[in-house]
Amino acid sequence: MKDFIYQASSPRVVFGADALQHLEREIDLLGARRALILSTPPQAAGAHALAQRLGDRAAGVFAQAVMHVPIESAQAARVEAERLQADCAIALGGGSTIGLGKALALTSGLPILAIPTTYAGSEMTPIYGITEVGLKKTGRDPRVLPKTVIYDPTLSSTLPVALSVCSGLNAIAHAAEGLYAADSNPILDLMAEDGVRALVQALPVLHQQPQQAEARAQALYGAWLCGSVLGQVSMALHHKLCHTLGGSFNLPHAETHSVVLPHALAFNLGHAPQAAQRLARALGLDQPGAVAGALWDLAQSLGAPMSLRELGLQATDVDTACALAMTQQYPNPRPLDARAVRQLLQQAYEGVRPSAST
Repeated sequence: MKDFIYQASSPRVVFGADALQHLEREIDLLGARRALILSTPPQAAGAHALAQRLGDRAAGVFAQAVMHVPIESAQAARVEAERLQADCAIALGGGSTIGLGKALALTSGLPILAIPTTYAGSEMTPIYGITEVGLKKTGRDPRVLPKTVIYDPTLSSTLPVALSVCSGLNAIAHAAEGLYAADSNPILDLMAEDGVRALVQALPVLHQQPQQAEARAQALYGAWLCGSVLGQVSMALHHKLCHTLGGSFNLPHAETHSVVLPHALAFNLGHAPQAAQRLARALGLDQPGAVAGALWDLAQSLGAPMSLRELGLQATDVDTACALAMTQQYPNPRPLDARAVRQLLQQAYEGVRPSAST
């Protein structure tokens, strides 16, 4: 067993069907009285309904969250919070909204209560990302970690199948990279393996029966575990590539993760045998070398996008994306060289099935 240091850092978690009924209690526990409710424009109706429910406890609604948290959006949210004299923020939605909440917490110090409606997992991490002048800058800061997370599977029951699939694959990516992170530990390994197992069991059910309550709960449980792993380890090549593709080329976040993941694992798992074994167990495979191909097959069977070309990346962008991703070195199981990373991106661009990990 390798040496490790483990210091848990986690929000208060309230999990269960109809857990949203505890919202007022959780606001009280934060010592807050005026909540600014954040959402994306498509979820504005839900945000306003939440504000109506809270009555005087709601300072207002800011329904302008967008992908990759442009700095202009973050600045506008802070101005609105100050104008309304909010003393906390409620982030209702997926990674875009929770990311906006984090940016707000970073600059204002407001406590965040997250109510995830997707499987992004961002609510369990102190990782933030802000896009400025076409570059997405990420960092870690304990101030951005939500104080409380309410996981209510019923809120994800209307999440479209396509987004459910890609969001779940995004969560699997968090756990997969956590398994070979330089700073992983046995507890996080257990969480990662069980998180992947829960998601690969739930997603095929949701693909066929989107309203299946137990599958929704299982997927949300898996996302919680995978997000918890992401929040406590350093990420490697997969996440660096996805941040580059999202921030610099405005590709959709979850879909980009689902496309890149099998290719990043094919690149790395031959240099991370224990991670490959755990992922194989979670996927029900006998051969660890088959993990990348099996995840590609799973994504295809669920109707996920299979290539970066489908997501809008241009052929001429592949070289640029590779160069941006290689601008700084970071821990990764396999040494990074531009030619190999360029080949990975080309395969992801074309959407070809990856071969066994080598």
